[in-house]
Parts: sequence; C-alpha cells; structure tokens
Amino acid sequence: MDMQSARITVTGGKGFLGTHLIRQLKERGCKYISVADLPDYNLIDAEDVRRLYLQTKPDIVIHLAAKVGGIGFNQENPATLFYENAIMGIQLIHEGYLNRIKKFVAIGTICAYPKFTPVPFKEEDLWKGYPEETNAPYGIAKKMMLVQSQAYRQQYGFNSIFLLPVNLYGPGDNFSFKSSHVIPALIRKYHLAHLLTQGDFDSIKRDFLRNHDGDMAIRDSRIVIDENSSVEDTLLVLKHYGVYQQSSLSTVVEIWGTGNATREFFYVEDATEGIGLATERYNKPDPINLGAGFEISIKDLVQLIVRLTGFKGEIAWNTTKPDGQPRRMLDVTTAEKEFGFKAKTTLEEGLKKTINWYREKNNPGLRTLNVEHKKLNIKHLETN
Repeated sequence: MDMQSARITVTGGKGFLGTHLIRQLKERGCKYISVADLPDYNLIDAEDVRRLYLQTKPDIVIHLAAKVGGIGFNQENPATLFYENAIMGIQLIHEGYLNRIKKFVAIGTICAYPKFTPVPFKEEDLWKGYPEETNAPYGIAKKMMLVQSQAYRQQYGFNSIFLLPVNLYGPGDNFSFKSSHVIPALIRKYHLAHLLTQGDFDSIKRDFLRNHDGDMAIRDSRIVIDENSSVEDTLLVLKHYGVYQQSSLSTVVEIWGTGNATREFFYVEDATEGIGLATERYNKPDPINLGAGFEISIKDLVQLIVRLTGFKGEIAWNTTKPDGQPRRMLDVTTAEKEFGFKAKTTLEEGLKKTINWYREKNNPGLRTLNVEHKKLNIKHLETN
C-alpha cells in the first residue's frame, strides 16, 4: 500500500503511542495524517465516530485509542474498561466498512492472551483459555476487534488487521500512579525517593501537580497536593503511593506483588516501526504479535531500575497485592516473517532513555548517574 499518498487517521494520536507513531509516519513520508482524539472526537459516541469519518475522509485508520491502566486501575474499573474499549472498536470498524476505507489497523493487547499461555505466547494460543482476571475485561474487549475484523473480512471483504503489542514503555509514557503501568510507576517511585532523600519537597509537589494524582482521601480526610501543601501532607501522599522514610537514614520504596511474575517490555519507538510496517505490508486475517522477544522478572526489572537510577534505599515487597499474569513473553517470529519487523532497542538502553526523559522533564539538570554494565537476567526467544 502506498502510505505516502494515503489519508491516514490515527485514533488516540495525542497519547503516548500516538505521538510517537505520528512522528514515525511522517519520517516514512506520509503526508496526510489526521488525529482523532479527545476533546475533538469522543469515540464512545457513535455520532462523533461518524463525524470523524466524514471530516477526515481516511483511506487508512490506525486505532490506538484505549481506556487503559495498571493492575490497580483495572481492579477498580472493570466495567468502564470493557464498555469503552469494546464500543470504540465496534463503532470504528463498522463505520470504516460503511465508508469503504482501504484498511483498518486494530491495535489489541497482550492482556487478551489466556492467563496460563505457554511461553513464548504464539498467536494460535490466543483462544485457549480465559485471560488473567484483573486484565480480562480490557483484554476481551480489545480481542473483540479481532472477531469483528475477521467477520467483516469474511462477509464484506473488509481489510482489517489485528496487532498484539506487548507492554510498551518509553519517553512520554503515562506516569500517573492512578493509571500507569509498571515501568513508568517504578521510574517515578525511584525519582520521588531520590527527591525525598534530598529533602526536596518543592520538587516532589511539582511532580504531583504535573501528573495530576495528588488528590486523594487518606484516613477519611481529603488531601490535595499543591505548591502550598505542608510537608506532613506531602509525606502522607508519598506513603500512600509506597514511598516513605523508615528512618532519617533509610528511604523505602514499596512494590506490589512478589516480584516473581515475568514480563516482556517493548520500547515505544520499536513499536511504532512495527505498526508502520504492518500497515504498509500486512493484509491477512490472522493476529500478529509485536514485541521484543524476551522476558524478565519484575524482581530483576526492579533491580535494573534501582541500578540505573542510583537508588540507595530499601525495597519492600507488598505480597498482599496481586502479581497479575504469571509470565509474559511473545513469539515474535511471525512479524519478522510477514513484514520484516524485528525490535532493535535493548531493555537497558530503552530504560536509560526513559529515565533521562522523565528526570529532564521534572527536574531539568538532574542527570542519570554513570552506570556500570552488568549482565541482565533476561531470557530471549531463541529462533533458528
């Protein structure tokens, strides 16, 4: 498909993945790109979806928009996650068919896989069980796009593909403790722990203001962090999110779970390359994994981020909190075979870029410490 002359609409184009994807599409020479995102388009509203197609007149729609969060957010909002993600996909694909677009690119989620999928996850295992409970409403809602894509292809000849990216991270990620995933949450916790050790409460308060998550109820009292908040209130909010001082000499960061679960992490710029290649070259009904092809335990990930941030305090594992899915690692050989995609960014390289970005954004001039290179306990997918 000639993407350079195609009219491309990206839903969720103002978000983390969307901003990186639009930059990548422009680098590929795409000239006609529209963004469909809040507040201009509410993709839950059918009238807004129809207006999107009427106004942007796309040849290609890349659907990134999603209601998404970490384990805590998933536990608190299962109905919202199911309804909003399902209705967005259903309406966008149906209206895409009615408007006779050339291609619909549906971005699914690793959460669609069964809880106990054999590792590495292969695309043919997608339907062999129920997703992990905290992820199920979100994962199933997104997986409905695969069913709809295949049904519309079979009945109408509608060209819709379904991609399954693994956990994304990188500069520009969502760092709010109310809805972030594990890597941004960990980076921010250790950043705040560093500031707490330094006694820099002004920077801590600015951090909460930037991330819009310093408003909460603690001990039946509402606390709102702003520039005039007391040290006592700031310490209460920090402890609520798992960052506190055990003594004047020791700062503690609390982590959910046992640390035994494994995950695969996918640098956002690699993800946008994969999406771009699939949009250009892949036109089949079968779902395709997008990832880096490795797994690392949460415990080892924490140790790596501790090393990269220079944290000198203590780690407390809150084992009353869930681990989520026990293991995650994708078989990524199909993407390389079908459209020539292979991830390039190592986990350590991607984490350094993300940490530097967050520190520069929140505390300009605070540099990443020099890091000695150590062998990481990462299991890679071996292919012939």
